[in-house]
Amino acid sequence: MEEIIFPNQIRMYRRLRGRSMQELADHLNVSLSAISKIEKGYRRVDQEQLVRVAEFLDCPLQDLFVNEQNSQQEIVLAWRREQERRNKINEKSGLKTLGAGLRQIRNEKNLTLIEVAESADMTLSVYHRIEMGQREVSEKEMKNIAKALKMTADDLKAQIKELDEKGFLEEIIQRNDAKYKLLSTPRGAIASFGSNLAETSMISVFGTTGRNGNVLIDPEEEVKKVVCPVSLQNKKDAYAVNLCTRRLGNLLPSRSILFADPQEPVSVGDIAIYYANEEEAQIVAVREDDAGNLYGIRWNPDERIDFDNNDLQRLHRVVFISL
Repeated sequence: MEEIIFPNQIRMYRRLRGRSMQELADHLNVSLSAISKIEKGYRRVDQEQLVRVAEFLDCPLQDLFVNEQNSQQEIVLAWRREQERRNKINEKSGLKTLGAGLRQIRNEKNLTLIEVAESADMTLSVYHRIEMGQREVSEKEMKNIAKALKMTADDLKAQIKELDEKGFLEEIIQRNDAKYKLLSTPRGAIASFGSNLAETSMISVFGTTGRNGNVLIDPEEEVKKVVCPVSLQNKKDAYAVNLCTRRLGNLLPSRSILFADPQEPVSVGDIAIYYANEEEAQIVAVREDDAGNLYGIRWNPDERIDFDNNDLQRLHRVVFISL
């Protein structure tokens, strides 16, 4: 079963620019089939790929997403209908219960998402969608996940069934539904939050312009406060940063705000805030070399930043971007 990720206007802009699907596929280093699925909203793209698409099509990043202001109403309505249909399929097939059970058991064993994903030979993105109840799991994958949790597949299934019968998974399912609804609105994966935010919860914004495109962050001097995204309200370490650098080019408006969660694991394709020292940070796209080592990329001009194991603790994942 294919999942619907988000509606986009990539195909429209590609045709307006006179570019072919093959050219876009070559630019992203993916297959022609992958581009077709991306344009239809059936394949997930990470933050760095979105930036590269906008750069290739010479358009602002926010224009790639369907929203109520600049898209035809029938497109938005069709998206909503498809989301509801897929959500019902997932619910009937038990994916939500499976995902909630895996999350509960993982938490009981004090394991992180990335630890289980790596042990199960999965990407972090794939395993996260499984725990969110938005992806089917093959028997082989189930065995790998069970092994990562130090269980047999049969024992894992039996424990999830027992947790469900005792009613322990309902709260997790409700939280997952709320988070999925927030991340999959027609505004897209990078959203302008509006009504999805709690009016009473605020979050501090830091960041002033530094040298060489760096951002100066002083935890004692907040620039302002903004409304906090719902999913970050209980994250005491979460904070926001002004996009006061042009090292991302003109793909994001200068008024954009990046929301960071230091507790979220950083993986390939993420946008992250990297602390070069205690006061200066850099906005980087996270990539991986042939040896499996993570490194960062900045643009205008292009610059590679190599990380060692200690540096990974100074990488804070950007989880939302408010345009």
